Amino acid sequence: MKRRLFTPGPTPLPEEVRLSQAREIIHHRTGEFKRILEEVEERLKYVFRTDNEVLLFTSSGTGAMEAAVANLFSPGDEVLVVRGGKFGERWAEIAQAFGMKAVPLDIGWGRALDPAKVGNKIQKRPKIKAVLTQLVETSTGTLYDIEALGKILSETGAVLVVDAISGLCAQPLCTDGWGVDVVIASSQKALVTPPGLAFITISEKAWKLVENSTSPKYYWDFKKARNDLAKLQTPYTPAISLVVALRDSLRLIEKEGLEKVAKRHSRLAQATRKAVLAINLEILGDSPSNVLTSVVLPSKINGEKLRELMQARFGVQVAGGQGSLSGKIIRIAHLGWMDASDIIVVISALEMSLLELGYPVQLGRGLKAAQEILGGRRLS
Repeated sequence: MKRRLFTPGPTPLPEEVRLSQAREIIHHRTGEFKRILEEVEERLKYVFRTDNEVLLFTSSGTGAMEAAVANLFSPGDEVLVVRGGKFGERWAEIAQAFGMKAVPLDIGWGRALDPAKVGNKIQKRPKIKAVLTQLVETSTGTLYDIEALGKILSETGAVLVVDAISGLCAQPLCTDGWGVDVVIASSQKALVTPPGLAFITISEKAWKLVENSTSPKYYWDFKKARNDLAKLQTPYTPAISLVVALRDSLRLIEKEGLEKVAKRHSRLAQATRKAVLAINLEILGDSPSNVLTSVVLPSKINGEKLRELMQARFGVQVAGGQGSLSGKIIRIAHLGWMDASDIIVVISALEMSLLELGYPVQLGRGLKAAQEILGGRRLS
């Protein structure tokens, strides 16, 4: 049975990216690899929409989150953490592991962020050095208003640190234009590359914090990474084949155009949500993103059983809920290398699986709703 991924990472890979990893490996201390790294760097600046360097590490996205904390702050520093899901909570856990005081701003899972509340919190606690948040909270699929948040923080001494691991390319993000100081991403989401690479871009405002940080770091040292990048090198052995694959995926993204990539994700998200509503299911949250749709399941439908059935019968793999949402939602990603046909497949599998589990769905109703979006006109 053909396997179809609808998870928010890893995501399906284009053929060019898959085949690039079958090439003979090259050495990383050569002119050939320097040319590849130089191209990757320039194209990463394009997708991040920044003129600043984009540092590259061989790690998961969580590694880059830890690297940001280790390089920007010192033990005892206060940081404001937006907690609206699993990955907001992760920011707090990392900060606490490095001896920082993580001041929580709990907004509720699935709820949108009110940037004004962040501004009010910083006014009351002027010692806060940074706000740690997400572009998209992947555990719920909720989009945060980073542009508005950037405007507020630009008038303060605090830096804005954004985990855009799932959101980069799927959602508009203008790093420099919005005043975002630190943006973190990884390879296995909308950058359509296998897991294993993480990226960080840092503003000059944030580099001042790096200069004063006393937290321990060795592998994650931003200064070392920046110095080596100027020589088109990495401090330590990179994941060479993944860097080559990333070059090819970035070429595809630039060929399609960053705005068109975001619009494609938006269209697929709209079609998915219309389909879910058409079969009388609810969507979690009040600010759903282009990354994924969190579907609230009826109490009689167990999310894990639904996921197992979709995979066993149709080869369709979606993500489950995390934490308190485990078994209560499924998360359907429309992320990365996807098109209209993928949405038709996942909605069909969802309808048939729900029916088999006893949910009274009229087959084809959700599919028709999706087709009306994907076809670009209302079908009779």
